[in-house]
Amino acid sequence: MAKIAIIGAGSWGIALSWLLSNNGHEVLVWSALPDEIDMLSREREHKDKLPGVKLGPAISFTKDLEEACRDKALLVMAVPSIFTRKTAAEMKGFVKEGQIIVNVAKGIEESTLLTLDRQIKEEIPQAEVAVLSGPTHAEEVGRGLPTTIVAAAEKRETAEFVQEIFSSEVFRVYTSPDVLGVELGAALKNVVALAAGMADGLGYGDNTKAALITRGLAEISRLGIAMGGAAESFSGLTGMGDLIVTCASVHSRNRKAGYLMGQGKSPKEAMDEVKMVVEGVYSAKAAMALAKKYGVEMPIVEQVNHILFDDKPVKEAVRELMLRDKKSEHSALPWKN
Repeated sequence: MAKIAIIGAGSWGIALSWLLSNNGHEVLVWSALPDEIDMLSREREHKDKLPGVKLGPAISFTKDLEEACRDKALLVMAVPSIFTRKTAAEMKGFVKEGQIIVNVAKGIEESTLLTLDRQIKEEIPQAEVAVLSGPTHAEEVGRGLPTTIVAAAEKRETAEFVQEIFSSEVFRVYTSPDVLGVELGAALKNVVALAAGMADGLGYGDNTKAALITRGLAEISRLGIAMGGAAESFSGLTGMGDLIVTCASVHSRNRKAGYLMGQGKSPKEAMDEVKMVVEGVYSAKAAMALAKKYGVEMPIVEQVNHILFDDKPVKEAVRELMLRDKKSEHSALPWKN
C-alpha cells in the first residue's frame, strides 16, 4: 500500500482517487476550492463532475496543500492545465528531493510553449516528474470499465513504479520513455477534437469525422516528430488512441464544445455550456505557435484558431480545408514511374 495525494478534485482526479483506493492505496484528495472539499467530505461523491462514483473510506480530503504533499510516495497532478504552473509553484516548498509527481492533465502553456511536465519541472526542480496519459474518460474509469493508458518518464524505474501503482484488472498501464511525445499527443488531440465536434454540429457524417481524425493525426505526428517526439507514440495509445476517443465520445468536453460551435454558438457560449475547462481552446494558440516555430504545416489547427479567435464561420473553415492545394497523401512514398 502507498500513500498518494491527488492534487485537483475534478472528474479525472476523482476517478483516479477511486481507482487507486480500489488498488489498496491510501488516498488524500486536495482542491484549491474549499467548498469542493467540504462537499466531497460530506457527500463522498462529486455529483456535478462525476455523479454515481462513490468514494470509499480509504479516501480522505484536505484543503491544506502542505498536508497533501507531506510523506507521499506519489503526487498526482490533476488540476486543469491552465493552473498547472501556479499549483506547482505553490507546492514547491513541500516537495522532497526525488519525490515523484505524475502529471495527468493535458495541455501546452501558451506563453512559453512548454508541455505540462516541463512546467512542473521548472517550478519544482527537485521532483521526479512522470506523465500518465491515454484514451481515458473519467466517466468510464469511475465505472471500472476496461481502460489502457501509458506511464512515461525519463527513468525506466520511475515509469515502472507508476505502472505498478495504477495497474489493475480493469486499468492496464504501459510504459514509455517518450515523455515529450506523450505530452504532445495528449495536448494536440484536443484541438483536433474541437474540429471533429464542429463537423458533428454542422451535421456532417462519418466520412468527415474519419478525415479529420486521420489528417489531424498526420498534423500531430508531423509537429511531434519535428520537436523530437517518437513516431511510435503518435501511432499508439497517446496519439491515435486518445485522438479517436476524444473526437468520437459523448464524454469529450472538447468535442462537445466544438459541437456547440458548429451549431452556431460562440466559443465563450460553448465553454460556458460545457461547464468544465475545455483544454483544446487553451492549447490551440500554442499549437499554432509551435507549428510556425518548427515550420510544420497544420491546416486543421490553423482553421480552428481562426474560428476560436478570428470569428471565422465554421462552414467557411471547412470549405477552405477542402479547397486547399492538391497533394499526395504520403509525399515520402515513391512512384514506380
